Amino acid sequence: MQTNTFAGDSRIPAEDVGTVICRTIDIADQTLNYRQVNIDDFTPTGAQLAIIAGFKSVDGVSVLQVLTNGDLEDVRPNETVDLRREDGRFVIVESDRSYRLTIDGQRFDWPCHIVSGGLLRKLGQVPTEKAIYFERQDQLDCQVDDQDLVDLDAVGVESFVSRKLVWKLNVQGVVLELFAPTIVVREALVEAGFNPDQGWHIFLKIVGQQKQQVELSTVIDLRTPGIEKLRLTPKDVNNGEAPVVPCRTFSLLDVDEAHLNRLGLKWETLVEAERRWLLLHDYPLPVGYTVSHSKVALEIPPTYPGAQIYGFYVHPPLALSSGRVIASTQLRGTLLGVEFHGWSRNRGPAAPWDANTDNVMTQLTLVDAALAKEVGE
Repeated sequence: MQTNTFAGDSRIPAEDVGTVICRTIDIADQTLNYRQVNIDDFTPTGAQLAIIAGFKSVDGVSVLQVLTNGDLEDVRPNETVDLRREDGRFVIVESDRSYRLTIDGQRFDWPCHIVSGGLLRKLGQVPTEKAIYFERQDQLDCQVDDQDLVDLDAVGVESFVSRKLVWKLNVQGVVLELFAPTIVVREALVEAGFNPDQGWHIFLKIVGQQKQQVELSTVIDLRTPGIEKLRLTPKDVNNGEAPVVPCRTFSLLDVDEAHLNRLGLKWETLVEAERRWLLLHDYPLPVGYTVSHSKVALEIPPTYPGAQIYGFYVHPPLALSSGRVIASTQLRGTLLGVEFHGWSRNRGPAAPWDANTDNVMTQLTLVDAALAKEVGE
């Protein structure tokens, strides 16, 4: 931070300035970035303040005092400011006139004909959770972002107002007005009055892009340009026949079944060719594969959990969008008449299978880690 000392009284020798009681004032330019300056005159004139700010001539220099309530008050060249009683914050810039504007009804005289949204926010002390709007007659008010520039060189007073930021999201025809820029898909469905656990294919539509399938756990950033709507389609659309009941040939541990139900996935237990399988339908995959969902199967040993679960199987065979070949997927298993490809992913010696603590839930963490590792997550 730059600090200067100014001898405002010619009767005080320059070499003695350091021994004189000084007052620290804050001076900013048109960027509203302040620097501290020491001054030994407690009643400087506007001209003296312009000189201390670094101007060689006071002609065309505007000195504005920032009052306690945030107002800006013009200080003429021969007018004095009593720093013993008044605030010592000033905006000092080169300007031949001032431009009057209001922010939320508070009046300011600004010395430049161009002002940015960021400066308006600083000037009016507008919090970041509010947006600034330029009020216009016979037209919609115009939002002024921090990087936007407004030309004040027009007739009349320019009026700006701040309003709480609102983001809109169309959920299957129901328009939500939200006060946070992000929302989880599940929360959006609940807000719109839909049961998120009813079973939906959910698609996010962004203007100019193909629809994107999203999950209940997906976070939508409403600041993304072109977000149009969330479209819902029931997962099970049939001709009126009874829904297919999941197959439960054998039981899992209670903790396993509770975890699988929490995931909201359709799951089944099957026995084929004397091999016991847990089959998970529509298992979500991380970005980086050529498909977004897959069937995942775990082979459950007859003596589980005493015997551990090895690796996992998928159908269809997974491929990376990058084209790179996935190693160690040579295992095979046939389930429901189709061939599943097995990933040989096993636990290391530092964390062997523990029959007391390991189960389907912990094995699925290995599955997720293996899937994520292939795409660099």
